[in-house]
Amino acid sequence: MGTTKTVVLAGASGFIGKYIRKRFRQDGWTVRLIGRAPGTAATGWDDDALVRALNGTDLLVNLAGRSVSCRYNTRNKAVIRESRVLTTEALGRAVARCQEPPSTWLNASTGTIYRDARDRPQSEADCETGTGFSVEVARAWEAALAAADTPRTRKIPLRMAIVLGPGGGALRPFANLARLGLGGHMGDGDQKFSWIHVEDLYRSLRFLHARTDITGPVNLASPDVVSNHELMRLVRRAYGKRVGLPTPAWLLKAGAILIRTETELVLKSRWVMPQKLLSSGFIYTQAELGGALKQIASPRP
Repeated sequence: MGTTKTVVLAGASGFIGKYIRKRFRQDGWTVRLIGRAPGTAATGWDDDALVRALNGTDLLVNLAGRSVSCRYNTRNKAVIRESRVLTTEALGRAVARCQEPPSTWLNASTGTIYRDARDRPQSEADCETGTGFSVEVARAWEAALAAADTPRTRKIPLRMAIVLGPGGGALRPFANLARLGLGGHMGDGDQKFSWIHVEDLYRSLRFLHARTDITGPVNLASPDVVSNHELMRLVRRAYGKRVGLPTPAWLLKAGAILIRTETELVLKSRWVMPQKLLSSGFIYTQAELGGALKQIASPRP
């Protein structure tokens, strides 16, 4: 038997999933997909199919979850919650039934679980959770992972900051505003912006799988946390716009209704400190936001 490792990616159809699928394959891993698209190892979330897809593999990465960039009406709230909690519960049942379960299960969560923090960073060991719908979903998501009875599989909730990268992701609305000349600060501009480059997200998955001494929730973020003022200045610089009109909170709230999303995505102060990664010696390829934005904005050869 060869030494090729196998990763199972669940819900890997979006911007992040497509990127890490490509990178695992480039690095010689066998990739099995779980989702609703034809050609996946387990189409849908049938328990027996999940067991077959997971048995004998090395690593499970679950990214499944409906986008939160929508209006938080009753229906969307239910879909957002169920798309995270029910899929995590299904994976837990399947891993528990595997004769050879994956040794590591990395399950998406969110840095939004922390409170609106402007006074100090939120590390894994020194943090306070917030309130509201997004926090409730994050808690339920992590509770579903914790409840899974998988004694032979190490489980880590990934408290991810906003993921940036070429060709998609959360940067697009900021870049579009800058191109339109509206790339000034949002609200009072003092809210913190935590982020991670998609390449460092991928590398952190490999790192956490290899470092079997790391347990419990892990913050996936760059240590270079900036204010919204600084974020928009760097976005304007990356896209060649010298000035940008600021957007007051009241206008964001009106605009959010028109584009069917929530202002929380830009107005909440997220100050996520990746203390476990830093203490464990993880090295970032894109640790500084200005350089990361330049790399994302420049056309690829």
